[in-house]
Amino acid sequence: MHFLLALVVTIRIAAAAGRHPIDPRVYGLNFASEAQLRDLNVAFNRSGGNATTRYNWEQNATNHASDWYFESLEEGPNTPSGAADDFITATQRGGASAAYTIPMIGWVARLGPHRERLSSFSIAKYGAQQDRDWQWFPDAGNGVHSGGGEIANNDPHDANLVVDPSFFRAWVAHMAGEGLRYYLLDNEPSLWQWTHRDVKPTGATMDEMLARTIDYASMIRDANPNAIMLGPEEWGWLGYLLSGYDQQWADEHQNWSSTPDRMAHGGMDYVPWLLREIRAHEQATGKRLLDVLTVHFYPQQREFSDDDSRTAQLQRNVSTRDLWDASYRDPSWIDANVRLVPRLKEWTAQYAPGLQTGITEYSWGADQLMNGATAQADLLGIFGREGLDLAARWTTPPTGSPVYNAFKLYRNYDGAKSSFGDVSVEATAPQPDEVAAFAAIRTRDNALTIVLINKQLDAEASVQLQLANFVPRGNAQRWQLANGTIARAADVAANATLTLPRQSVTLLVVPGTKVKRRAVR
Repeated sequence: MHFLLALVVTIRIAAAAGRHPIDPRVYGLNFASEAQLRDLNVAFNRSGGNATTRYNWEQNATNHASDWYFESLEEGPNTPSGAADDFITATQRGGASAAYTIPMIGWVARLGPHRERLSSFSIAKYGAQQDRDWQWFPDAGNGVHSGGGEIANNDPHDANLVVDPSFFRAWVAHMAGEGLRYYLLDNEPSLWQWTHRDVKPTGATMDEMLARTIDYASMIRDANPNAIMLGPEEWGWLGYLLSGYDQQWADEHQNWSSTPDRMAHGGMDYVPWLLREIRAHEQATGKRLLDVLTVHFYPQQREFSDDDSRTAQLQRNVSTRDLWDASYRDPSWIDANVRLVPRLKEWTAQYAPGLQTGITEYSWGADQLMNGATAQADLLGIFGREGLDLAARWTTPPTGSPVYNAFKLYRNYDGAKSSFGDVSVEATAPQPDEVAAFAAIRTRDNALTIVLINKQLDAEASVQLQLANFVPRGNAQRWQLANGTIARAADVAANATLTLPRQSVTLLVVPGTKVKRRAVR
């Protein structure tokens, strides 16, 4: 049998350096159940996605757009705001804050006279199509002619209603009464022309999105002065740089270098321009419209999947650098230095000082693999170290899965809601693609908490810790996620040399007395 030699790594922890608070909202999720929220001790739970863009709160119905044959269907009983109220209530019972999406596309779903489903691309009306919902609603087609080509000039009223911000005012006030504070300004609007092409066949321009943001955010602020508004909720790299109009134009013309909407706005990228103009409107009116700059991000190679090939696993180990590393050039079609969290913080500092930053959808996939767990543990550490304000994984991993337990190791490793620390401190790992490290002080008991992630597929790692500006008060508790489950291992001395199993996440909890602060120069 062949054994690989253990990688030898020195990890340096400086407890007085790089100190800043870690916001507990960075451990957020999408659509977590009450039980999952309690078990994971999570503070933030989002309801988002394509189906939220056309939620009709009066009929408790929505249209699932291109995700499911452009069908409008009920979200539950005929109870106004029923789906939203259920989500908010369950989230609050789970001890978290709920975030709910407010549609801005100008259309909502409608149902038939007896709450039956309606279709935007009825086969009876528009003819045979390449695919249909044969099991549940055979008249619902996918909007593509059987001979090819998308159906154009359909009637959006077939399954939808025209609305404006006033339609949602009473609903926002109602949810405020239910205790909701976080309001998401729609979902991935620069993809509407594809995802919701039955009602929005032409991509929204920069000016259009500014006007919609002002109109809908003003309505929300009027209905709930305490609202925390998140946007623009864009889908990914191109959605940060180009409006929906430009993305559609570039796709049709196969020309991504001279997009007309951006050129008409001084060549500025879409999201920074939007931030600048929103801030200008806020300063002119005295009404705050945006509280958190939020975007989505998914790695664009094999990471966001269940791919367990060696190539995919190695790419997961490396591509978390997209979130922070200026030296890492994304090897996918993105072909750029993404450095997402610093980029978001730079945009807010330049164009909207004081705005918080968040990533409300992301995933590196592989829920059932330890490779997915090591990637997720790396991401959670990066969010805290880089000073992100909130994050929500799409979606909540299955209870008990390795990725689920990566969250649990940070938030409730002992089942008594003990967690990783709340003040980030400097942890230096020289080879983070193989062994990553994060550290934080837990202020309630002054413990130093250290997460060590051995991403390697085949080899153990031998880690020597060097602590500075921290006086241990005894041996460290050692909790370890390996082979998919969390277990407590034997306590170790804080300066011990540790052996980390391959594909594992180890949490050390070092009791402490006080931090020796370095003099500020």
